[in-house]
Amino acid sequence: MGQSVSAAKLRNRRDWNHRQRSKPKSTALICPMQAEKTEELERSNTDGSSDFISDLPDECLACIFQSLSPADRKRCSLVCRRWLLIEGQSRHRLSLNAQSDLQPLIPSIFFRFDAVTKLALKCDRRSVSIGDEALVLISERCRNLTRLKLRACRDLTDAGMLAFAKNCKGLKKLSCGSCAFGAKGMNAVLDNCPALEELSVKRLRGITDGAAAEPIGPGEAAAALKTICLKELYNGQCFGPLIIGAKNLKSLKLFRCSGDWDKLFPLIVERVAGMVEIHVERIQVSDVGLAAISNCSNLEILHLVKTPECTNAGLGAVAEKCNLLRKLHIDGWKANRIGDQGLIAVAKSCPNLQELVLIGVNPTKLSLEMLASNCPNLERLALCGSDTVGDAEISCIAVKCIALKKLCIKNCPVSDHGMEALASGCPNLVKVKVKKCRGVTSEGADWLRATRGSLVVNLDINLDMGEHLDASASDGGAQDNGIEFPPMVGSQIGASSIASSSTGRSTSFKLLGLMSGRSFVACTLRRLASSSRS
Repeated sequence: MGQSVSAAKLRNRRDWNHRQRSKPKSTALICPMQAEKTEELERSNTDGSSDFISDLPDECLACIFQSLSPADRKRCSLVCRRWLLIEGQSRHRLSLNAQSDLQPLIPSIFFRFDAVTKLALKCDRRSVSIGDEALVLISERCRNLTRLKLRACRDLTDAGMLAFAKNCKGLKKLSCGSCAFGAKGMNAVLDNCPALEELSVKRLRGITDGAAAEPIGPGEAAAALKTICLKELYNGQCFGPLIIGAKNLKSLKLFRCSGDWDKLFPLIVERVAGMVEIHVERIQVSDVGLAAISNCSNLEILHLVKTPECTNAGLGAVAEKCNLLRKLHIDGWKANRIGDQGLIAVAKSCPNLQELVLIGVNPTKLSLEMLASNCPNLERLALCGSDTVGDAEISCIAVKCIALKKLCIKNCPVSDHGMEALASGCPNLVKVKVKKCRGVTSEGADWLRATRGSLVVNLDINLDMGEHLDASASDGGAQDNGIEFPPMVGSQIGASSIASSSTGRSTSFKLLGLMSGRSFVACTLRRLASSSRS
């Protein structure tokens, strides 16, 4: 009886395998060679069991590969010729070491990875980078490229950028740093890539300094641009025509760009009134520029980092008109030109404030109490290098900030008494980070943890005061100050690494894929293997 049942199960499985293999394979994504299909069909064991992995459609394998880490993808590509083909054709993101010896390898690399849409070309500063000919070869094989990152490609010229732009008209994001091409190359991209939405430029050495500099923009891309980020440019104001012409611009970030920006901001805001985020760091801007910025009524995010000419009056003008402000970061650089007066103006006019970072600013209990009372949605607060923030101010925060979830205190005259106040206040608090506060001891932090079991308390009592405060977001200074919100997910991939997979999903989905991809594949393989043996 048992043998007949086993024989019936075996016949049913063979019939099921026959039906599955009789179904036409989907070719929506990848069409493997017919020889590979024949090879896989011959993998059935003599006892009638089947290799279920071979029956997976190409689309399913591609989705699995896209959930794996770069190292795991490379291992999978070595399993068989079919997996090698699918892994290459389903890879959308590629990062290459852009040294000059890359050029002869370009045809073979992009023959395998022919679906790349996001490309990073990074060269070591001491090495000779690829030139125009190599960039043109890449553009001819990646005409569907949507994102390009260039780092230290010093041998690229304006002519190479022009040829690239003509071949990759669908480019949506360009990021270049420490490159040697100039205004003509940048204008070539802007004139030939009408879909460009994000532009990031850092240390573009080919831009001429002074009044003779060729203006950049607006070009065909101006209408689509939503984000412009300029860093460490001797004459960043030559991008003025582009910024002014980008009528749909939402985010403008300026880091260490020389020139008087007070003259340019009124012209920018007159044409571009829909900006949501403005970040200025170490640029020449004063209350005149802030008064112009205040006309951006949709402004939600404002970073004022090391702009000593900005005062309470300028911040008050912004707060009065920008009532939608959600995130405010201020690094006063110990200039004491922004304090209670400006913060009280923010408290009165910006009820939607959710995140406040104060570095080198000296607020008192007066302004903190006003902020806590008038900003009921304040969830994240960082106080760094403030001489006036002590136990009384922390106690005020504990009593008033009901919605507060994350609190960072660095280099402030706070003691264990302030920690005791947090034990009974801020009912929604989930994380506290205390760094370089002389009065806070490990015993006080342990007591706070024991009192509020669900609260995460990070204490760093390193008192090396030689480390100066720096809120420079471009250099990672915000992380140095213990400001960890919003959380950043991601890792930097070395220039010599071949690639990492991408499907255009959000960061959270990428993280989920990296965390679960390996275990998911392992469980699937074990389950299918056990089924084939049963």
